[in-house]
Amino acid sequence: MAKQNTVLIRLISSENTGFFYVKRKNPRKTTEKLEFRKYDPVARKHVVFKEAKIK
Repeated sequence: MAKQNTVLIRLISSENTGFFYVKRKNPRKTTEKLEFRKYDPVARKHVVFKEAKIK
């Protein structure tokens, strides 16, 4: 069987609320760490979410 192209990553809130999103990423295409501005329901505002490994 073929090796899977995508890996699951965790996008952690920069507000340190503990909230995170899970996203798929193709590490061959996108080598840099992902950074998105998304909604954090705990902080109740849009904040920057940064990539981290899923434990």
